Amino acid sequence: METLPSVKDLSVKQKTVLLRTNYDVSLKNGEVTSGTRIDESLATINYLFGQQAKIILLSHLGRPEGKVNPGLSLKPVVNYLGQLLKKEVPLFSTINEIDKNQPMVMLENLRFWSGEENNDLNFTKSLANLGDFFINDAFACSHRQHASIVGLPQFLPSALGLDFLKEVEVLSGVRENPRRPVTLILGGAKEDKLEVMEKLLDWANAILIGGKLSQLINRSSPTKVIMACLNPDGKDITLESVEKFKKIIVQSGTIVWAGPMGYYEDEKWSMGTREIAKAIIGSGA
Repeated sequence: METLPSVKDLSVKQKTVLLRTNYDVSLKNGEVTSGTRIDESLATINYLFGQQAKIILLSHLGRPEGKVNPGLSLKPVVNYLGQLLKKEVPLFSTINEIDKNQPMVMLENLRFWSGEENNDLNFTKSLANLGDFFINDAFACSHRQHASIVGLPQFLPSALGLDFLKEVEVLSGVRENPRRPVTLILGGAKEDKLEVMEKLLDWANAILIGGKLSQLINRSSPTKVIMACLNPDGKDITLESVEKFKKIIVQSGTIVWAGPMGYYEDEKWSMGTREIAKAIIGSGA
């Protein structure tokens, strides 16, 4: 595998680093309900702290479409992160307000600015002016042509974060030498997963589709593509679909799962996601 540039390859000691993370997490009543993505960013954050670097965190949350939406503020994220690190993480609502003398700060939801998704040159430059280096630790976002993903590397020395590199290593191993049969499970509502399905169609032995994604796929898809049915409310897959998926999961040698089966944040609609997770754990894959 080609050697990718790592944060450890850069001379970040006592420098200011723009760290692009993926803190697009689930919220309920103004609190983070699943902090796994935040937890996984700590490897890079702690490395940078060890280098006495100052960190400016960049992330998006949801789809505010270039407008300020208080319900999609990153405030719950900095609260969660502050508890993990046992230190306050200031959140700034404008680029000009950012205090670069703080050990670590976060800029508000990048998608509050239309320039993020438009990859606007002026917006990118205003971000780049904040730091000396750029680190991308947002593996799941890196297919997007957004300012904080593809724009910043044009202006700052750049590399990948430790969690990003870990994801690449794991997926490369799975892709190159999987235990057969391979089952790919896709869920959620993001249509870009359909592109993933197309690219992995020949590689996977079975592709299981749940969540709202199952409503977006042509029912005449190849036989290896198996779509769940949703409950009448459309917020979870049916028990019959769970049982159908389980029969395939239990026979799998390798399982790659991306996206929930329903609106799992609410207990009423968590059955499908929970049962599929239990089946995967019990499969031995």
